[in-house]
Amino acid sequence: MQPNEDARMTLETLPKDIALAIARRAITAGDHLTGIPALSLHRRHGPTDPVPCVYPLGLVLIAQGAKQVLIGDRILDYAPGQSMVVSLDQPVISHVTRATVHEPFLGLLLRLDLRQIANVASEMETPPTSGPDPRGISIEPLEPALMEALLRLVRALDEPEITANLAPLIEREIAVRLLRGPHGRHLRQLLLEESPDRQIGRVVAWMKQNFGTSFRVEDLASRANMSGTAFRKHFREQTGMSPLQYLKQLRLQEARQLMLNQGVDAGRAAGVVGYQSASQFSREYGRLFGAPPQRDLQRMRGRKQGAGSTWSL
Repeated sequence: MQPNEDARMTLETLPKDIALAIARRAITAGDHLTGIPALSLHRRHGPTDPVPCVYPLGLVLIAQGAKQVLIGDRILDYAPGQSMVVSLDQPVISHVTRATVHEPFLGLLLRLDLRQIANVASEMETPPTSGPDPRGISIEPLEPALMEALLRLVRALDEPEITANLAPLIEREIAVRLLRGPHGRHLRQLLLEESPDRQIGRVVAWMKQNFGTSFRVEDLASRANMSGTAFRKHFREQTGMSPLQYLKQLRLQEARQLMLNQGVDAGRAAGVVGYQSASQFSREYGRLFGAPPQRDLQRMRGRKQGAGSTWSL
């Protein structure tokens, strides 16, 4: 067999192999944690309604089916044959667009460790980073070598006695392939100490830890060592929304989880996440999630598709 025939066979068989590997481990519809802490598997049996959620720093692969993501005013469609890298915790509205019981939507999310990415980058020769890449999410063609590594990572779950030893090695290989591949420029921007991506990333991390407190946009700009105008511009480029819109989504997502997973009532949840007015909280909650808190929680608890996550592949 000629090399180009080998490559063609790989491109034809690998997506099917990954889909089968995911389907064997994610038997029911939902979001499934695995014995590899950074890896989760996802299955849906039909198209879903648009759902506000948060994508974490990570690599997303769809093995079967299709999905659409709305970030600010950008609409992204992705499907098998593509990989998606999220460079910071990103509030989005996403929904499965193609899935059936017989051909379910199947995908995986591998959370990335920025420290590991930085360590790997420091030990290898990578092309120079030229110019800023303002996208918070990048979608690129999926390379066969990266597909093979992801398949091996999923299959490592079949050997639980050595999974903890194998997984870090494969995750490191995946980091190498991401840095050398089409996502590399996107990731290397995060490693440049004074790049806007890195500065916005630091502010986002701070906001996640302090969303219950009050602060001004000027305070956030100061943390990023930027003028207010530059900060607003770079923040919107990265997240698709303004800093205050981002903060609002963080607060509402956290309140939803407190109510759903810890049984906290709406009034207390509103106060915990920083709302002074219960009526304002209920109003903004309904705008984001399509129903006021109590009705939304009833709807979420009635679903069988992993409703307990702030993010949903």
